Amino acid sequence: MNIWDSVPHGLEWVGILASYLLGSTAFGLLLGLVLRGVDIREHGSGNVGATNAGRVLGRPFGLAAFVGDFLKGWLAAFWIGPFSAALPERAALLAVWAGGAAVCGHVWPVFFRFRGGKAVATGCGVVVALDPVVFLLGGAVWLVTVAVSRMVSLGSLAMCFAFPAFAWWRTRSEDGGLEIVWGTLGLALLVCWRHRANIGRILAGSESRLGRRGHAEGSGEPEEQ
Repeated sequence: MNIWDSVPHGLEWVGILASYLLGSTAFGLLLGLVLRGVDIREHGSGNVGATNAGRVLGRPFGLAAFVGDFLKGWLAAFWIGPFSAALPERAALLAVWAGGAAVCGHVWPVFFRFRGGKAVATGCGVVVALDPVVFLLGGAVWLVTVAVSRMVSLGSLAMCFAFPAFAWWRTRSEDGGLEIVWGTLGLALLVCWRHRANIGRILAGSESRLGRRGHAEGSGEPEEQ
């Protein structure tokens, strides 16, 4: 397969654009504006992710925002991408492209001045659509890392870098497998870049940690999704 075959063609770009626009829907921000009249960008960490939505609006709103952010990634990779594929054998490739577009929309939403979240929730939705087993294995890495370190940000980083490793193990010899490996690796690098401030605090020993009752303690900014 040459490099041109890995690039969307013609009307396939419509699916990519639709996925980006779906990803640009910031559910935490919309829930705050519509239901509470609160702009969460002006409170807490100023992030539009699910964590700040929960912090500012309450846990039910945070959970609702997480589910919305997760589902838009899943929908883009599970339905929009494969549906827009010109040929059936390109379905896996377009799923990766559409999922990536949704993640980019979440991080750089066109509707909200390109100020979005950190890609974890939407990225997880994409990985579930691409291969649920890869997500479950990565989720186990998240649980172990958070249990040991009590740092959600470190758990998110470990999970996202585990995704391409598990994808390589499971799918590299299958049709579309390499696309999934490269797609999950791209997600890991984006999450790492979006967490660069968290990484600095981890190295400095000042990152927030979960307390005994699940509350953050320490001087670092809490994790955002």
